[in-house]
Amino acid sequence: MKIPNLKFSAAATLPAGFRAAGIVAGLKKSRQPDMALFFSDVPAVLAGTFTTNQVKAATVRLDAERVAKIGVAHGIVVNSGQANACTGKQGLKDAQAMAIHAARQFGVAPETFLVCSTGRIGVPLRMDIILPGIEKLATAVVPTGGESAARGIMTTDLVPKRYTATFQANGKTCRFTGIAKGSGMIQPCMATMLAFLLTDAKIDRRALQKALKAAVDKSFNRISVDADQSTNDTVLLLANGCAGNATLKPGHRDWPAFVAALEGVTFRLAMAMVRDGEGAQKLVTVRVQGARTPADAEAAARSVANSFLVKTSWVGSYPNWGRLMDALGYSPAEVDETKVEIRYGNLLCTRNGLKAGASIEQLSKIVAKKEFAITIDLHLGRHAATVYSCDCTEDYVKINK
Repeated sequence: MKIPNLKFSAAATLPAGFRAAGIVAGLKKSRQPDMALFFSDVPAVLAGTFTTNQVKAATVRLDAERVAKIGVAHGIVVNSGQANACTGKQGLKDAQAMAIHAARQFGVAPETFLVCSTGRIGVPLRMDIILPGIEKLATAVVPTGGESAARGIMTTDLVPKRYTATFQANGKTCRFTGIAKGSGMIQPCMATMLAFLLTDAKIDRRALQKALKAAVDKSFNRISVDADQSTNDTVLLLANGCAGNATLKPGHRDWPAFVAALEGVTFRLAMAMVRDGEGAQKLVTVRVQGARTPADAEAAARSVANSFLVKTSWVGSYPNWGRLMDALGYSPAEVDETKVEIRYGNLLCTRNGLKAGASIEQLSKIVAKKEFAITIDLHLGRHAATVYSCDCTEDYVKINK
């Protein structure tokens, strides 16, 4: 469905009623930006999704409770460099203290502030740095602060990740902005990532949560860099209604425009994470079709996308389809090797589980590209799934050693 007047830009242009900032607080030895704050001048309807890892950061536990029980928020304070995960009771106290201190700077209720952390696991927060950092952030937030906030949440990211969409609702121009970080430990659901989504559209709370979950399933839950899952993964969405539109929910004529903005921004952010995967040089789309069940399609696609033997073959631009067959075979999916068909781009390389079609030289030209797709047909059913992955270079090891 084509949405009129829907536009996207690679920018962090904040919606009406929002302010933000990013600063150097001193948590990183590199003296790079390491804290950020987002604030809505009016209470915003809140939605969120979180890591499914059984080991959860204190911030995840705090935020998940506030999304479920409170459902409105004024702001989010973020630190990078320290994850506040595996920090016990003190970690939860520190997360609560961050929210209280941030709320105090703006004169709002503490429970309307959320907290996110990213960085090394098992390290207690440097509250002697973070609390003064919050005070500095409170004086720095401005309506044009999206770009500095995008840099303030980065860890091993090489580039800031931000997109903005504009759309129409009840004749009002609404803005939807997404700012995220994520480069390593990317294997949903979700990934080692933080994403902050802000809109000035007025949205029904229950509809907002459902729409966010659906968008995350199509974007952040479709990517894999290294098959690792984090303790801190968080996506938060705030809708403050400052655009002045009537409340959007399913059935409203402009609901599809909001959904298109949400899904467009989250998908673009997800692709930016894969492109910026630690040491990555290539973005690879792995599509499995013809699976017996949706679960089989998902399992087969993830098995291929996560295989380090497969990912290293992409580095060398060698179309080693045998490694794909191997990854399919050990996946939980039902696979009949005599029916498998594999294509690199539009070039057939495997039919009925055997070598067929294009030459190695032809296929190598596909794999040498910065972006390419692999399509695998299991010929067992009608279900399909897609996962977006990347190659694995020596730089990944250097970054994570």
